Amino acid sequence: MKRILKTLGILILAIVFIVFLAASFIHFKGIPVYDKAEIKLKVELTPERIAKGQKMASVMCVECHLGSDGKLSGKHIPDLPKSYGNINSRNITQDQTAGIGAWTDGELYYLLRTGIGKDGRYIPPYMVKFANASEEDLLSIIAYLRSDKPVVQASSLEPPASEPSFMTKFLSHVAFKPVPLNPNPIPEPDTTNQVAWGKYLTTAVYQCYECHSADFKTNNQLNPELSVGFFGGGNKLLNLNGETIISPNITFDATGIAAYTEDNFVNTMKSGKKINGTQFQYPMLPHAALSDGELKAMFSYLKSIPKISSQTALAN
Repeated sequence: MKRILKTLGILILAIVFIVFLAASFIHFKGIPVYDKAEIKLKVELTPERIAKGQKMASVMCVECHLGSDGKLSGKHIPDLPKSYGNINSRNITQDQTAGIGAWTDGELYYLLRTGIGKDGRYIPPYMVKFANASEEDLLSIIAYLRSDKPVVQASSLEPPASEPSFMTKFLSHVAFKPVPLNPNPIPEPDTTNQVAWGKYLTTAVYQCYECHSADFKTNNQLNPELSVGFFGGGNKLLNLNGETIISPNITFDATGIAAYTEDNFVNTMKSGKKINGTQFQYPMLPHAALSDGELKAMFSYLKSIPKISSQTALAN
């Protein structure tokens, strides 16, 4: 019996030691670095692309990257769950050192598609990836970042490096992975098909499902519809006071947005005022830049997906 207990004790110590070594490796190695493909690309800066890129960036980039100097010089991200660590967005102005001025268009394209930066380091899910956006939409974002718009002009401001938590480092080794680069150009959506267009807008471009599904950690960036609790809400977010709020259910269940008409939805999204008279809670913001057509398409798609009964917070 003593021999069995001794052997068991040795096994337990060995397991503890292995776990300690693995944890130490992850802690000191940090976020993984990957080999990256070289993409030869030169984006033509047309007025149409710059305008489209500006619109997309106003929803997807500006809120997180707008620095104290009024440019996209980066800042602390206050509304990320604390479990991610102390995260700061990066400078994405045209500065050659602090920003992305020295990046090639191909490097920007690869980052936006996969989440792998110029140095090969992977950026976890607190940065959106445009894995399913059309080729033209992605080129438009790059065109905007290369444009003469004041907000992207060079700024030498540089936020402190992020301090990802052990959980973020661990998940980046075992669960959070770069999005595979699609070898084929992704076509523009069919804007005559309201449901298909709405799906594209809510999952590929504006990525509403990221916050409105169950958890960032279980979202599927390559196949968004496989995300746990897809559009059913429940994700824990932080407001500007550091208080936890729960993302609402926006499926057409009675606990979601079943009470909304198309006009209600369009007006709410543009004004930020819900049909019960209350305003959106940060980090949700009004989206006045979106067209009525886009919002109606998003409404059509949300109406088409499976309803989820949720006890989180009523969206209306």
